[in-house]
Amino acid sequence: MSQMSLEEAVRSRRSVRGFLNQPVPQDVLNKIFDIARWSPSGTNMQPWQTYVASGSLRDRLRAQMMERVQSKVPPSQDHKEPKRNIGQVYKDRRRECAAVLYRAMDIEWDDKPARASASFRNFELFDAPHVAFLCMDEGFGLGSAWDVGMYAQTLMLAMTANGLASCAQGTMGHHPDLVREAFGLGDEVKVLFGISFGYEDTSMKVNEAHTERASLEDTVTFKS
Repeated sequence: MSQMSLEEAVRSRRSVRGFLNQPVPQDVLNKIFDIARWSPSGTNMQPWQTYVASGSLRDRLRAQMMERVQSKVPPSQDHKEPKRNIGQVYKDRRRECAAVLYRAMDIEWDDKPARASASFRNFELFDAPHVAFLCMDEGFGLGSAWDVGMYAQTLMLAMTANGLASCAQGTMGHHPDLVREAFGLGDEVKVLFGISFGYEDTSMKVNEAHTERASLEDTVTFKS
């Protein structure tokens, strides 16, 4: 595989929602997570704690999460988002992202059962053979959550550069007790979100969905 430039990795990385049933070799896992550990963090505290489920553990967590959702058990995130009214421009971007996905899957906007089935795919891990849970100690605050976000971006770019696909999922933080039980973690370890990853299934129509980005002028202000 030819070496990918940083720009190529950034521009080609996207959220993939359909994976092959093909585990990633351990040497590749070691490589991408070794790259990610060089991410920046405030005063170099490196607050991220990453727990990767594969094989039978992945299968068990997947089944448990699916059962929770099917039983209509409400989410109980460690870090709940505050109630807020975001601007219309952000609501429009979110709606367009959903519309792109539904078009790729031939789902009509008013087809609520089909939309619910598409949402449920989150808890099926989109069939990814691996899922990484990104966590941090309860003693850390918002600033350290930024650090974990930078770690996640570095991790996903490392995956892209090494031929893997990924999808960051806030839904993987909906039932943190299952994650703590699976890895034998104390209550002080808080789950932020997860990343399902593996090799892309290019035969799935949903993976044909490609979102755009706001223009440079809309997001960055240069002033001197």
